[in-house]
Amino acid sequence: MIPIYQFDQLSPEQILNRDIRAEADVDAAVDEILREVRARGDDALRDYTRRFDGAEIGDLEVSRAELDAARETVGPDFLATLKMAAENIRRFHARQVHQDFVLADRPGIVMGQRYTPIQKVGICVPRSPEAFPSTILMNVIPARIAGVAEIVLVTPPAAGGTVSPAALAAASIAGATRVFRVGGAQAVAALAYGTESIPRVDKIVGPGGIFVATAKRKVFGQVAIDMIAGPSEILVLSDGKSDPAWVAADLLSQAEHDVRACAVLVTDSPELAQSVQAEVERQLALLPRCGVARRAIEENSKIIVTGSLDQALEAANAIAPEHLELCVDDPFALLPRVRNAGSIFLGRTAPEALGDYFAGPNHTLPTSGTARFSSPLGVDDFVKRSSFLYYDQSALAPVAERIADFARREGLEAHARSVLIRQTSQEVFP
Repeated sequence: MIPIYQFDQLSPEQILNRDIRAEADVDAAVDEILREVRARGDDALRDYTRRFDGAEIGDLEVSRAELDAARETVGPDFLATLKMAAENIRRFHARQVHQDFVLADRPGIVMGQRYTPIQKVGICVPRSPEAFPSTILMNVIPARIAGVAEIVLVTPPAAGGTVSPAALAAASIAGATRVFRVGGAQAVAALAYGTESIPRVDKIVGPGGIFVATAKRKVFGQVAIDMIAGPSEILVLSDGKSDPAWVAADLLSQAEHDVRACAVLVTDSPELAQSVQAEVERQLALLPRCGVARRAIEENSKIIVTGSLDQALEAANAIAPEHLELCVDDPFALLPRVRNAGSIFLGRTAPEALGDYFAGPNHTLPTSGTARFSSPLGVDDFVKRSSFLYYDQSALAPVAERIADFARREGLEAHARSVLIRQTSQEVFP
């Protein structure tokens, strides 16, 4: 049963205790995988796929024929759904594109900033029990909008060595360049170091379990990464007017992801708290993934009763959840007061699943409290910015002495001389 707490009785550490550090055995296992893939390439990938996924694979890469066939296999209704979701995601993320700028408002001086896409990106997509087509759309489409030239998708195969048609159809619609049937830490290693089949990329993005998260952390620096994703989270902030069945369903929508998932209700209504506790128990028994969801509910989740909605917001900002639902009469009034959340769902009829699959905002989100300082995946994750500047002689001359003095105050004489040598009246190397 999901426990109920009074907010005033909880210490800051008890409000939500999250720790995404890998256990020592996970850390050691990932180290071995990285070493093996770096040394043995494709052979190591096949060995690990046989060991972890129970699949014998010949060609690691999914062929164009398989991608084309998948669009037919999924059927017209789901294909239409994928296309509608893809269009929503494109429409939202297209607004994130930055414009270059140039400042040329002073004589002899030009400066500015320009954005250029990362050239090669690897996207990890987990399988549970099938590769997630929604995650493929959410990761590939922003990369495509950013102008990434090569988008390499990796996902574990099923026991027969195949990738689900739904995932392949999504990859085709989203615009993935290449798709490989390999997952886990070994796929991260392949993307970071390159193998005979899988190209080395410049950045790795996408969610995964503790092995993928640990591998991404270890290869950071060799390549860039988006974030270290922890278990999925939801926080429902509600007054006493919400339907307990709706709230319970939303909590369980995240609890069924993983035994380490976290579902929290924060409410100023003791009556709602009791009703949701009972409703969670009722609905749990009806879920196909009851065993997973029950462990998440009993081990990692909670209901927090506060004295007011103001205090509920205080709790929500302290928790900094991946998903935050504002189930109140006027969610737009509360929105400006939300400081820390990955994605915010406004009102009682905007469940978190709407964002997972269809609406358009990205569902690859900061977890484990990192919404305090990080953001959802977006176009920005697939571009880099460069500044540029130009000074002609007439613009440099009036400020040369000031720059040289600045450099010398930091003990950097060569810096100073590099400016002064450009002034014809200066003798910097007597």
